[in-house]
Amino acid sequence: MRSWLVDTNVLLDIIGSDSKFGELSKNALLDCSEKGILVINPVVFAEVGAMIDTIEELNDLLPVSLFHRHEIPWEAAYLAGQALVRYKRQGGKKKRILADFLIGAHATVSGMDIISRDSGYSKYFTVKVLNPAEK
Repeated sequence: MRSWLVDTNVLLDIIGSDSKFGELSKNALLDCSEKGILVINPVVFAEVGAMIDTIEELNDLLPVSLFHRHEIPWEAAYLAGQALVRYKRQGGKKKRILADFLIGAHATVSGMDIISRDSGYSKYFTVKVLNPAEK
């Protein structure tokens, strides 16, 4: 069965009712949930949680009945570190990018695609990105 790791930006589009991307992101999740499994990891949970007041509300917004919760494999953590090194060597300037690399590496190691508006994942990882904004 096909699995998609859902990136934080897609969830925030929906939670925040983003006028430009909210409906596109919601439709992408609905479509993918009918064809396979939606997955989040602790990084995505933490990033969304930074916008939510209580863990109860966060659990309601990201129910396990819809979003399977997977741990990040150790191999993915290593791969993320290596991608960060490449990024910096190539002149990358973003300070807080490790979370993105953990998401990309997790999807790669686990054989998942990513649902994200950030198509840059495929620059550092062998992963297919479904960008709701490009549908």
